[in-house]
Amino acid sequence: MIKFGLSLLFVSFGAFVFAQPFNSWEDEKIEVHNNQTINTLLHAGQIFEERWDMLPQPQFWMQIMRLAPDSCLINVAATRQVLVKMSLKDWHRQTEAQKSLYRDSLRSLFGLLPTERINVTTGKSDFYRFKEVYHSLSKGVEAFEKNGVDPWYAQAILLIESPGQMAKSITGAYGAFQLMPGVARAQGLIVTDKTDERKNFERSAYAASRLIKRVCIPEAKKILNAHHLEYSESDLWFRLFVLHVYHAGAMNVSAVVNKIAPTKGSQELIKEMWQTSAAGFGNNSQNYSQLALAAQLILHNMIYEHCEEIFDCASFN
Repeated sequence: MIKFGLSLLFVSFGAFVFAQPFNSWEDEKIEVHNNQTINTLLHAGQIFEERWDMLPQPQFWMQIMRLAPDSCLINVAATRQVLVKMSLKDWHRQTEAQKSLYRDSLRSLFGLLPTERINVTTGKSDFYRFKEVYHSLSKGVEAFEKNGVDPWYAQAILLIESPGQMAKSITGAYGAFQLMPGVARAQGLIVTDKTDERKNFERSAYAASRLIKRVCIPEAKKILNAHHLEYSESDLWFRLFVLHVYHAGAMNVSAVVNKIAPTKGSQELIKEMWQTSAAGFGNNSQNYSQLALAAQLILHNMIYEHCEEIFDCASFN
C-alpha cells in the first residue's frame, strides 16, 4: 500500500504531478516504510516535472550503473547515444587498428560525422551498489538537516561517491562523502596517520554539510552573480551547479561558466556544462551532475518497486 498527502500524486509511468512548485526541501521529503524499517528520503519529483529524466545523459548513466563490468556500451561522446552493447573481452580482443575501423563503421552506419568522438564505457554495477548504501541515506539526510543544510546534497553525494564502499580514491579522497584530507581538516576533522575521522559517517557528514554550507553554496552564488543570473536555492539546476563546485572546485566551475558566458541560469546552463571543458573542468567534472540525476532515478525506481508504504512528510506538518 502506498499512502500520499494531497500535495503528491504517483502515476503509473513513474512521474509526479505537482499542484504547487517546491518551496523548501520539506516539500520533497518522504518517509519510506519497508520490512519494519523507516527511511526519510527526498523524492525525485523535480527531475520528472522538469523532464531531466528524458535527457540522454542520465538515461545513459542509468544503464552504465546497472551494467556488469564485463560489458561495455559504445556511445557517441557528445550525446551519449548508445550505438552497441558488447562484451568487454570482445572489445579488448581487437587490435587498435581494428577498433579504429570498427568506430568508422559505426559512424557510417549511424550517419555520424567522421570527426564524431566515440567512447567505450564499461559497466559499473560493481561500484554502484545502491542497495548497500540505501540505509545510510536517511542518516545523511538527518545529519545535513541537523546542520541546517539542504539534505538533497547528502542523498546525491552518497549515491554518487561511495555507495556501499569505503575505498580511498587515487587522489586521496576518503569516506562516505569522499573528502580530500585538506578539505576535511578545513572543515574540522582530524586527519592524521593515526586518526582519520573521514571513516566515521557522522563526522564525515558533518564536514561535508559544512563544506556545502560555507564554501560550495556561497561560491556557486558568487559565480552566478558575476554573470547576473537569477536562481533559487531549491532549483534543481542550482543544486546540480553546487554539486559541480563540490566536485571540481569553484575556480574550475568559474572557468567553465566564463567560457559558456550564459545569459540565463537554467537546465540549459547545466547541459552546456556537460559539453564544455575549461581549466580543470574536464570529462569527469562534466559527468558529475549526470551521475547525480541517474542515481536519483535509480533510487526512485528502487523505492517504488520495493516499498510497503510511502508517506509525504509535508502532509504531517
